[in-house]
Amino acid sequence: MLVWLADFSGTFPILNVFRYITFRVGGATATALLFVFFFGPAAISWLRIKQGKGQPIRTDGPESHLAKRGTPTMGGLMILAGLFAATLLWGNLRNAYVWVVLGVAASYAAIGFYDDYLKVTKQSHKGFSGKARLLLEVAIALVACSVIMQLGPAGISSGFAMPFLKELVIPLGLFFPLVTAFVVVGAGNAVNLTDGLDGLAIVPVMIAAATFGFIAYLTGNAIFANYLQIHHVPGSGELSVICGAMIGAGLGFLWFNAPPAQIFMGDTGSLGLGGMLGVIAVATKHEIVLAIVGGLFVIEALSVIIQVAVYKRTGKRVFLMAPIHHHFEKLGWTEPQVVIRFWIISVVLALVGLSTLKLR
Repeated sequence: MLVWLADFSGTFPILNVFRYITFRVGGATATALLFVFFFGPAAISWLRIKQGKGQPIRTDGPESHLAKRGTPTMGGLMILAGLFAATLLWGNLRNAYVWVVLGVAASYAAIGFYDDYLKVTKQSHKGFSGKARLLLEVAIALVACSVIMQLGPAGISSGFAMPFLKELVIPLGLFFPLVTAFVVVGAGNAVNLTDGLDGLAIVPVMIAAATFGFIAYLTGNAIFANYLQIHHVPGSGELSVICGAMIGAGLGFLWFNAPPAQIFMGDTGSLGLGGMLGVIAVATKHEIVLAIVGGLFVIEALSVIIQVAVYKRTGKRVFLMAPIHHHFEKLGWTEPQVVIRFWIISVVLALVGLSTLKLR
């Protein structure tokens, strides 16, 4: 919204600073951080009163988790409130990509909120029907990816770009929404599965957001895109403002989610943030790079898929417990050890993902 002040730069030259995406990224990051930091305590108190017993804790999990009983969930409301406030204030609301990403975030967060609500009110791990939830996620992703296909530049709007190869774009045609919807749905659920320890999901989300904020800025700039030989997507640079807001809101939330957590992110936050990362990757034509940068999320999701598939077929478990972060806890790693080591993995994977920009 503040970008409109640049229209008066002829009278007040200093207002021209609002045209610069880099300036607005900084503003969005600071705004989201301060919003969550200052309104967080009130939100936590309100959620604690409303939820009573808080998020149900699995009795078959690590014994250390039993001490977390009574901790409220739905902390994603704090994150998304700060993210939306910052984006609406600092983002260019004339940009269609902004509304597509915010639409996916709000829709996925609503699905997650309903799931959290059922778990809290019933004090059970069985929330929203898995099939119904997945169908809703797919429908939302199909709509979003179809819009992105219409917004994309001619020649590559329905193409699937490959990292490390500057010219290769796989033409998908009408299948583009179907393939890329898988990216969005997969990202949302992978982040959701990762959210099982204090601070485990939010930091890798921020690392991915920082990486894709940089990628979005480069793809939206014709000069940088041409120099790096990546596909130029006009208007996608504005998504870096949303990524900045995601980082700021994540930092604010981490203040309260640091061990021992005062609040959990819940499906409300993990689904919403994961879906956002997925649709940003689709818009910037870096879908496969998301699988690299968000490799930790991919590993977490694969551990669950492998565990379920093998158990159904053989009756045996590959991991002591899935998702895989619980496996390491069962092996004797402390929660901080698991969390910090997984953060390190996320940083390394982000650097590998960024290397795809130059290795072409």
